[in-house]
Amino acid sequence: MLANYHTHTRRCHHAVGTEREYIENAIEQGFKILGFSDHTPQPYPANFRSGIRMDMKEIPEYTETLVKLRDEYKDQIQILIGYEVEYSVRFFPKLLEELRNYPLDYLIQGQHFAVNEVDGFYVGSQIFGEEQLQSYVETTIEGMETGLFTYLAHPDLVYYMGGDEVYTRHMRRIVKKAIELDIPLEVNMYGFVDGRHYPCDRFFKMASSMGAKFVIGCDAHQPKMVRQPDDPRFQMFLKKHGIECGDNIIPIRNPNA
Repeated sequence: MLANYHTHTRRCHHAVGTEREYIENAIEQGFKILGFSDHTPQPYPANFRSGIRMDMKEIPEYTETLVKLRDEYKDQIQILIGYEVEYSVRFFPKLLEELRNYPLDYLIQGQHFAVNEVDGFYVGSQIFGEEQLQSYVETTIEGMETGLFTYLAHPDLVYYMGGDEVYTRHMRRIVKKAIELDIPLEVNMYGFVDGRHYPCDRFFKMASSMGAKFVIGCDAHQPKMVRQPDDPRFQMFLKKHGIECGDNIIPIRNPNA
């Protein structure tokens, strides 16, 4: 694997290590492209503070740090500057306006909340209602339709505990839209590191059979997590669903273009 586009920094409050440590480990692991995509800040109301993302005021320092390291390591590895974005119709336009004031290579969509973190719910906790599943799907598709995201991170994060018929009926809409818009779906390596409920068999069985495109994401929250997908459990998962790893280099959608 030559590229990883899903890398976090300490600014999100649940990752550790310096950017330099992530880069050095990526070089040691044989990567040629390392994309930083920390959890994007959001222009939330003044009385709301998120504990899982940087503040808006940290954008300049995040950018400056990565620009300097990009130049320093340019002969060893390509560094890309991005964000993992929580899409919402309420906050996204203002966020995008602010992000475009700085050097920016790409965005990935990582939908942890529906409809947003302030007004909605976290989709990674167990949910039983079809309405909640539908809300996640509709929020995700609305973000995909902006055409600004390079790929969709952990599309199977939603932890629906209901039956396969309801799950498939709604989630296949995400796969269909990804195919229509030529957006890769991420197979997230973090799930195997942390014993999470994803990557999810019932999602990737469906997505693979429908002919979706895939990308591997380290979702690195510490430097050693920027690694090749050599975990036997992860390799078995890929093989089970006929997913080829390849060099993992995908076309970048630059939101400033």
